Amino acid sequence: MSAQANKPLVLIVDDMPANIRLLADCLREDYAIRVATGGAEALALAGRARPDIILLDVVMPDLDGYEVCRRLKADPKTAEIPVIFVTANQAPEDEAHGLSLGAVDYVVKPVSPAVARARVKNHLELRAAREALARQNEALKEAARLREDVDGIMRHDLKAPLTGIIGLPQIILDEGGLSESQAMFLRLIEENGYKMLSMINLSLDLFKIERGAYRLSPEPVELLAMARRLFVEFAALAGPRKLTCLLTVAGRAARPEDTAYLCGERLLLYSMLANCVKNALEASPPGGRVTVDVAPGEPTVLRVVNRGVVPACLRERFFTKYATEGKSGGTGLGAYSTRLIAETHGGSARMETSDEADCTVVTLTLPRGNLTVVGDTPAGAPVMVCPAL
Repeated sequence: MSAQANKPLVLIVDDMPANIRLLADCLREDYAIRVATGGAEALALAGRARPDIILLDVVMPDLDGYEVCRRLKADPKTAEIPVIFVTANQAPEDEAHGLSLGAVDYVVKPVSPAVARARVKNHLELRAAREALARQNEALKEAARLREDVDGIMRHDLKAPLTGIIGLPQIILDEGGLSESQAMFLRLIEENGYKMLSMINLSLDLFKIERGAYRLSPEPVELLAMARRLFVEFAALAGPRKLTCLLTVAGRAARPEDTAYLCGERLLLYSMLANCVKNALEASPPGGRVTVDVAPGEPTVLRVVNRGVVPACLRERFFTKYATEGKSGGTGLGAYSTRLIAETHGGSARMETSDEADCTVVTLTLPRGNLTVVGDTPAGAPVMVCPAL
């Protein structure tokens, strides 16, 4: 009794007892069998017993097999049950009609027992594989939902205590009585607190971008000043290996009076360029040079160039999330977020690496946007605005 209950259940539907007997005899060893001699009975049995597969005749006295199949597929309780038509109708248009109703197979009588067993076995295995895949997909979706929830909670919960920490150094400085070194350390705490807050804000922004919930708030951003600031910030990374950083404008050395504006989100663009420069510095050999070239225009093109090549196993998935190779502590998020930010601004990111030239170039193409000059600063520099999106 229990062994029979554990077998997959096959529902055979045919108005001819001889046909039922033939199919039942060849399947009984491996499957539990239920039978129906008419369409209405088949629908009632399918709803009650929930068979694993249905072998369905077409020509029957009450409801034909096509109508039975249509009703089975229209009912959510039975829609996923595989249906195999077993019929004497062998015209191609009959087979096409049966398959169009949602049947998984169409077998013409007389049926070989070996063929019947093989078809039932194959379709039950396919159904089991689909169900396993659906369960796996649902588990992955649930894991992703949990991860998003945890990430969101952590980001928001980190901001409140960090804001309090950032405010303390200034309170202590205002009280006075500190040595020069103590004041310097307090300012360092404050500065790094602001950096961490920017990282959390950036993380929140990237999280929203991934979910399609981010709204860009563009402002005029001067890229050359941004690059110079990054060179200073990464001096500690470049210095020990005697790396140099060069800023160029359309291939020539940048001059102090040069500017290159575009409309974008300052924090996002800073992070995007910082990721590229940091990756280039880390990948460069000792004594190497990292060049940031900015070609203003529509679009504006930024190129970050360094000696050294990207590992072959990483080249096709360079901008893929979590892709990393051979870098201690690497998360594989830098290049991914670079691409994400470029695309959020309506641009693109591309990487080219050459074993022959021993060189890697990351190219960021960004729309300049509609910058409008609205006045001048006291120093004579233009004041620009971006249109609201």
